[in-house]
Amino acid sequence: QVQLVESGGGLVQAGASLRLTCAASGRGFSNYAMGWFRQAPGKEREFVATISASGLTESFARSVQGRFAISRDNAKNTVYLQMSNLRPEDTAIYYCAAATVRDAVVEDADYDTWGQGTQVTVSS
Repeated sequence: QVQLVESGGGLVQAGASLRLTCAASGRGFSNYAMGWFRQAPGKEREFVATISASGLTESFARSVQGRFAISRDNAKNTVYLQMSNLRPEDTAIYYCAAATVRDAVVEDADYDTWGQGTQVTVSS
């Protein structure tokens, strides 16, 4: 079981970039697929990106494809979400999650552990 802590959120203008970091503590990080989800006010939580345990497979929501990148450093028990060309509609609380499977997964029901979230606000 791992514990997850996100950081790196903030207030930026449209077009800016941010990098979110998710630090994991506990055992087994390198065996877990990791994902990023987000929830905007009044909306359902939605999938953003996922990366397999090995880091070789990734998947993105269509809304962020080409603008966001996901990566992981298993030696540091950390996963990153690099966000570029941010838009006001990217404003949300961003959550990191861990799934006890090795393949990248896009359904939030597949994830077992969640962080507390970090706020990203993009102004127009």
